[in-house]
Amino acid sequence: MSIVLVTLGGTIAMGGVDAGRPGVVTRLTGADLTAAVPGLADLGTSLEVRDVQAVPSASLTYRQVLDVVDVASAAVAGGATGVVVTQGTDTLEETAYLADLVWPHAAPLVFTGAMRNPTLAGPDGPANLLAAVRVAAAAASRDLGTLVVMNDEVHAARWVRKTHSTSTATFASPNAGPVGHVIEGEVRVLTRPERRDPLPRVERDRLDGTRVALYPVTLDDDGLLLGGVADTHHGLVVAGFGVGHVPAGLAPLLGDLAGRMPVLLTSRSGAGSVLRQTYGAVGSETDLQRRGLLNGGLLDPHKGRVLLRMLLAAGLDGTALADAVARFR
Repeated sequence: MSIVLVTLGGTIAMGGVDAGRPGVVTRLTGADLTAAVPGLADLGTSLEVRDVQAVPSASLTYRQVLDVVDVASAAVAGGATGVVVTQGTDTLEETAYLADLVWPHAAPLVFTGAMRNPTLAGPDGPANLLAAVRVAAAAASRDLGTLVVMNDEVHAARWVRKTHSTSTATFASPNAGPVGHVIEGEVRVLTRPERRDPLPRVERDRLDGTRVALYPVTLDDDGLLLGGVADTHHGLVVAGFGVGHVPAGLAPLLGDLAGRMPVLLTSRSGAGSVLRQTYGAVGSETDLQRRGLLNGGLLDPHKGRVLLRMLLAAGLDGTALADAVARFR
């Protein structure tokens, strides 16, 4: 049994302070990370470390994430039981979801990180890494797709969200809860969500050239910031109020945009679904769908943007695009 550990950057790998620069910045290698994990060597699992990108997660690109997926995929093809990726938590919910959209293997791809860096009392990185390796090695984790393991909880990438800026319990799945836990070293999978077929491979250059905007709707919103978005972007994700509502004055503008490019309607609430046919006023979910907006269902705005960009980069439009959104929402 072998696990490949792919390391990026982030809090889990920030081990010191550089002279003349405030804050922790020094990056630890994968060997440094594994050496700091009590009990890791006792798992009976061969661990191969690959230091890939020294990149803060806020600076990661889709191209870099897909490159990591390629490294992980090659590792599984070469016989690895599973793959663990360490990175910063700022964008972890998006990178893990992006990976999940294209991950074709039964072997688990597990993302983890830390909220407290190794220079602080009680850093959570070692415990998270140990739990992630356990999950990647567990037979119960197969066919679950991409997972996020933090705080001894196992989350499906499609549902997990970062819910707090500093808490070690920040990662949660508000709509579903964790799919499992690590209890006394044992991986307990409690539910097995249905896996969807992965998206086809997208050419990197085409992906780089595909632009999708994210627009959070606010009180008394006049939509001025949306002016010209159809001239610069290929798609738009709207983070609406509650179950998918916007101010009445914004509805005609969004309808016009939906006639020029795909517009995906999501909720900014943090949990729950956009509805389909409960409210009928101007600016309601029913009205916006009638104007051509796509219903994002349970997709949060950030994951909705990841999905829409990938679908557009794959060349989908019209009915094919709408059908794909309905499959993943």
